[in-house]
Amino acid sequence: MDALNAHTARCAQLCIDTLQACPSTQSSPLYTVLTIANTLEFNPATRRQAWVIRGQSHSRRSGVWPTWFARNAAEKPMLYLHRAASSAQLCALSRQTTQRGILCNDIETRPSSWPKGTQPSLPLWLASNPHCMPYDPASGAETQAIILAGLRALYIDGKPGFYYLALHDQDGGSGLTAQDREDALKGMYRVGRTQPCLVTVHLLGAGRAFKQVLDAARLLKKDWGVEAQLWSCPSYTRLAREAGAAERWNRLHPTATRRSCHLRDCLAGDGVPVVAVTGYPQAIVDQLAGYVDARFVALAPGSVGPSLPSACWITVLALKALADEGRMGADVVETAMQQYLLK
Repeated sequence: MDALNAHTARCAQLCIDTLQACPSTQSSPLYTVLTIANTLEFNPATRRQAWVIRGQSHSRRSGVWPTWFARNAAEKPMLYLHRAASSAQLCALSRQTTQRGILCNDIETRPSSWPKGTQPSLPLWLASNPHCMPYDPASGAETQAIILAGLRALYIDGKPGFYYLALHDQDGGSGLTAQDREDALKGMYRVGRTQPCLVTVHLLGAGRAFKQVLDAARLLKKDWGVEAQLWSCPSYTRLAREAGAAERWNRLHPTATRRSCHLRDCLAGDGVPVVAVTGYPQAIVDQLAGYVDARFVALAPGSVGPSLPSACWITVLALKALADEGRMGADVVETAMQQYLLK
């Protein structure tokens, strides 16, 4: 490792150590990122070890800070807080950062006619950009785990590209175990444990949509006796990329031992229907369809209405998936729609 890279790694390690020493609290992704940014920018241990770029900053506005950035010989960890609503804005921002750093977008917290505050092209650009590792965390605990992993991957391990986090201001989630953090970085982790039951369904949710998934799981159990296994999915795109890479490897090595992927390892090939929900366009979660060995239902704004499907709609469509599998009668779906006033 040359001197400049070693300096970058030392800066990143100081940032990681300082952030890990801070007491963690249950909070929203937005509040967590603001707390991390304040720590990196103002804590004596890290204020010279990292670049914190705020989109509203007068001294480091996005139009002028690259000149300041270019004068620095050695790279430092970069946390960029911004508010991009379109793929064009985000593309321009990523060029300014030379496609490096951890980019945190709080556009979802602003009034907008678009789901999650962004034009449909933005999440599609993220999913198709090989330089980007996009995340949509549901909680502050997920957010902190992703940022710490990003600091290590980009600035200590020296991996190329940048991390992207979509932020919302809804509190939620509790602390994560070490295994939960590891699985969250891979794209999904299990939340809670179900009781043995004849009829079960997997419910997947990302970001703020995970709250509707939680509510749907309660309705399924209370009203219909259906146990739902919950999965928080901070990155559908990472799951799909790894699954696609494993499939390509298996195709090119037909006589070798088959490679699995985190998505299939989690769902375990048990044939239980899978309902996956996102606040982004349905194409984001449709990426998983070819890698799920069970009936798969993708839900997003526009699936049943202009906004994110409610917990009642998620419940009904989970029951429909179970009915289509012959695990319950079709009349249950009709009854549920009447009960939840969906017709």
